Amino acid sequence: MSAPRTALARLSDPAPRESPAPPVRGRGGGFGSLTPERARVLMLVAARPSAVTLLVIFVLVYATLFAAGSGMSGSSGAIAASWLAVHQVPLVIGKTGIGLWPLLPTLGMLWLVARESAEASGPDCETRELGWVMGAAVGGPLLITAVCLAVADDAAAVVALQPPDTLAAFAWVLGLSALAATVGIGARRWRDFADLLPIPLPHWVIPGFRAGATAVGRLLAAATALTVVSFLAHWSRIGDTYHAAGNPAGAAGLTLLSLAYLPNAAVDAMSVLVGGQVHIGPGALSLFRIDGAPVPAVPVTAAVPSGPVAVWWLALLVAPAAVGVLSGLECGRTSRDRATAPWATLTAALVAAVVTALLGAVAGGELGTFGRIGPDALVAVLVFAWLALPGYVGMLGARWFGGPAPAIVDDEYFDDSEYYYGDDEYEYDDYEDEYEDDYDDEDPAPAAGETGGWYDEHDHDDALEAELVDDQDEAGGAMDDAETGDIVDAEVVETGEGDR
Repeated sequence: MSAPRTALARLSDPAPRESPAPPVRGRGGGFGSLTPERARVLMLVAARPSAVTLLVIFVLVYATLFAAGSGMSGSSGAIAASWLAVHQVPLVIGKTGIGLWPLLPTLGMLWLVARESAEASGPDCETRELGWVMGAAVGGPLLITAVCLAVADDAAAVVALQPPDTLAAFAWVLGLSALAATVGIGARRWRDFADLLPIPLPHWVIPGFRAGATAVGRLLAAATALTVVSFLAHWSRIGDTYHAAGNPAGAAGLTLLSLAYLPNAAVDAMSVLVGGQVHIGPGALSLFRIDGAPVPAVPVTAAVPSGPVAVWWLALLVAPAAVGVLSGLECGRTSRDRATAPWATLTAALVAAVVTALLGAVAGGELGTFGRIGPDALVAVLVFAWLALPGYVGMLGARWFGGPAPAIVDDEYFDDSEYYYGDDEYEYDDYEDEYEDDYDDEDPAPAAGETGGWYDEHDHDDALEAELVDDQDEAGGAMDDAETGDIVDAEVVETGEGDR
């Protein structure tokens, strides 16, 4: 009688052996728990934006002193003052107070901080380490500001630079750096910010934020185009501003200065475009009235119209109205805004108003005897109105002609207790039951023995490749240890009576 044989079913790929879980990085939250790699990243966040900014300042200061043929005795004070000016800190040079600084270097510095913060808060950064990223982004500029304040105090005896207000200097640097770091981290890890809220994040918040930021960009683009047109219309004045330059180096300096102040001019033009006022010392400029006042003799001021007001200027109000309608269309297409609940549209208007107020505060300031130059505080209210009212019309247009509202699938961060289709409401339970019924009726399971449909038994047979392995060879030898290690499942099949 022959010995019973065994049929062994073995998977083509053995089951993976479990490996010990790697240690959790950053456990405990203290500085000593950070790995060397994370510490290096934090050092780059703290140092690289400031180092690049200082390098550009060094080059510009020494190039200016060399072109002017002056000595290098006041270079340290000029570098310290330039660092503070980049962060919009008001300074007093001689007897002239300056709070209106070029916005282009500030925007470049903020972009560097936001970029480094976004890179450091990538997927490999744990939530508990985001605080370290924020601290590094703020701590580096604050340290350099402390050094620049000390240098400016010592340089006051050599150059006509009065030491600035320490509290104001630290406040400006802290506020701008924290704002840039928040934008950079929020762009990558906004879900972690949403986890800190005591309630689920409403579904209309993120579409509203995006539409508001896009609307501000469109307004600035239209304002920049308006500034360029005004430059071309007053081209004859530009040549007069270069008469005081004296030499090609001075003309190049005026050109660079005008380019640096171009974002300030765009913010002012945006204020005029929405119907607000721009104060120029005792005078003012708007679409409805011009009160003349002296302006600085730099090429960028050639775009300021001298009056009188033309009636066709009112046609420029079409631009903010169009931006508001486009913002409402985006909110209607990317959110579930309805006629009775336009929350995304209002959020976009509020975000645009806040951003406009911040830009107005940074782009304006005192400029010696010219007084304060900058937009009026009422501009933020006007921007809110332009995006709320025409935006509501655009949202209704998206609902009437743009199809149903999209579904929000991220239930972890959004409050989706109700689903909307146009202006009709469906409770979640009804929606789920209807969906399940449609799913069951759409593609039923095949009967036994049939193929096709949503399930095919041949797919299951192809997924597992089995082979029969004899447990003993003809010589009666035992199986290899390597083969027995790969066995997943076994079934003993004894031979019948006829095989004896």
